[in-house]
Amino acid sequence: MGLGGISIWQLLIILVIIVLLFGTKKLRNIGSDLGDAIKSFRSSMKDGARTDEAKDAEKLQENSGNIIDGGIKENIKETVDDKKQTSMQ
Repeated sequence: MGLGGISIWQLLIILVIIVLLFGTKKLRNIGSDLGDAIKSFRSSMKDGARTDEAKDAEKLQENSGNIIDGGIKENIKETVDDKKQTSMQ
């Protein structure tokens, strides 16, 4: 017994029938086309991930500048408020 109740002999017979129907040249072309499609898909997925990472890095740099500026402004405001309170007392 092989895959799901199909023996190795049944698989070989199916393979021979497929080769007789389509021929080795057509099967080879189908295989190479399928391989090229998979390679193209993988490379586009890698490129997409790289562009996503680059966009995330750009957003992080933009946001980090805003956070730092905002933090500095808040610190300055707090120190000014503290000085006002101490001078009023």
